[in-house]
Amino acid sequence: MWVRLLGRLRVSVHATKEFTRFTRRGDIDDQELCTAARRAERGLIDADLGAGLIKQRIPRKGQGRSGGFRTLAAFRQNHRCVFLYGFPKNERDNISDRELAHWRKVSAAFLQMTREKLGELADVDEVREVICED
Repeated sequence: MWVRLLGRLRVSVHATKEFTRFTRRGDIDDQELCTAARRAERGLIDADLGAGLIKQRIPRKGQGRSGGFRTLAAFRQNHRCVFLYGFPKNERDNISDRELAHWRKVSAAFLQMTREKLGELADVDEVREVICED
C-alpha cells in the first residue's frame, strides 16, 4: 500500500519484526513512525549514514525527541522507508562501525527489493506495513 505523506510525495512505510518488538517495548505507536517518515520526506533527516540508511529521532511519550529513541531506517525519497533498528538514547550513545556496516548492507537490500519480495516477507511476518493516517 502506498501512503500519502506530503502533497504528491509517496513512500511505503514498513517495520521489521525486530523493530516492531522494539516499538512495543518502548510504547512507540505507528503514528510516531509516520511522523519520522514524513520528516524524512521533507528532507529533515537527523543523520544520513550512507547506502540509504538514515537515523531519525523519535520522542518518548510526553517528552521531546532529544531524549527519546534513535532509529535506523532504510529510506529513499518517493520510494520506501523501512524501520530497521532502534535504541533508547539513555541506554546507548551510538552504534559501532561494525554495526553501521551491517545496517548499511541491510538498508541497501531493502531499498533494492521488489514490492513482490517485500510482500513475501510480510506474508511470513518478517516485516509489516505501517499504516499512516493522512
